[in-house]
Amino acid sequence: MTWDVFCRVVDNHGDAGVGWRLAADLASRGVSVRLWIDDARALAWMAPSGGTGVQVLPWPMTDADVALAASEPADVVIETFGCGLPEPYLRLMASAQVHAPPPLWINLEYLSAEPYVERSHRLPSPQTSGTGRGLTAHFFYPGFTDRTGGLLRESDLISRQATFDRQRWLTDHGVVTAPGDRVVSLFCYDNANLPELLRALAHQPTLLLTTPGHATEQVTRAMADIGTSGALRTQPLPWLSQVDYDHLLWSCDLNFVRGEDSLVRAIWAGRPFVWQIYPQTDAAHLAKLDAFLSLALAGLPLPAATAVRAACWQWNTAQGGGPEARAHPWAVLNSATAMSAWGQGCTSWRDRLLGQSDLVTRLLAFPGALRPGKEAKI
Repeated sequence: MTWDVFCRVVDNHGDAGVGWRLAADLASRGVSVRLWIDDARALAWMAPSGGTGVQVLPWPMTDADVALAASEPADVVIETFGCGLPEPYLRLMASAQVHAPPPLWINLEYLSAEPYVERSHRLPSPQTSGTGRGLTAHFFYPGFTDRTGGLLRESDLISRQATFDRQRWLTDHGVVTAPGDRVVSLFCYDNANLPELLRALAHQPTLLLTTPGHATEQVTRAMADIGTSGALRTQPLPWLSQVDYDHLLWSCDLNFVRGEDSLVRAIWAGRPFVWQIYPQTDAAHLAKLDAFLSLALAGLPLPAATAVRAACWQWNTAQGGGPEARAHPWAVLNSATAMSAWGQGCTSWRDRLLGQSDLVTRLLAFPGALRPGKEAKI
């Protein structure tokens, strides 16, 4: 089978990150994949060596562009994050259905722990107007339960992690730790809470590794403004490939991540993490954050769960928890008991998720699930 993945980069790297991981994972399982993307610049450092079986194509603008790259649509077409399919490609899909079954059109949605995901996963969306009239798209929702689309996870991810040499990787990347240092990674959007986070981290020996862009720029300004670093040292990192970003997460005692792609990688790392969710003007992201925390912290002792929740809400510029949590939102960072419980909770949750099939496995099973009379178990 052939698969086409369409990706539009909106304003951050996560769109390209998910699109590339998806395409590369499909290709690693013997699928022929074309990744159509409107801005492929980030792939130069995300995937500098490319990927066997993945053809990267520019976002098509005309019928001639499509005809040059594809004489017929792929068997399966994935529209990531509601990016919309290009009109010329929709015309190609619509013409294909005249002579043969049309390609399977999958709308891969955003990751969420909210209840609607299970209800909406795999629902059909018949197209009754426009260029795609007569076609049917199917919603496919990534998620954290067996009744969702699962999470992106390469088949060799855990075996690679098991043989990973943390100290060698840090040394190879010029990172020198001091005895007793906790190592923390920071990947974030603009965040007004950054100075107070730095002050909290400075209460014990900490090496903060910052990713390029928002993280490094904000830390540089904040360190100059607060005037003292206490026991905190910082080190900027270069752009890392997706493989090396995994290595960074595996090397750290605590990870600050943002958006969707790095969140999933932090979960697989099995280390404590704080998620900065992509902010929305109508505050809809806070309900999404609350649903996620309720799931992620379900196995933690109540004191540790309360402390972690307070830090996560504070990092997302919202108040949460009781008065004590609001008064000391970063207390978890300097509590050995809470951090230990948090780390054990992250490992346990990762291990439970590993018992489920991954996103690509479920996507590959989906075409067969739609055949008449065939009941899918994905």
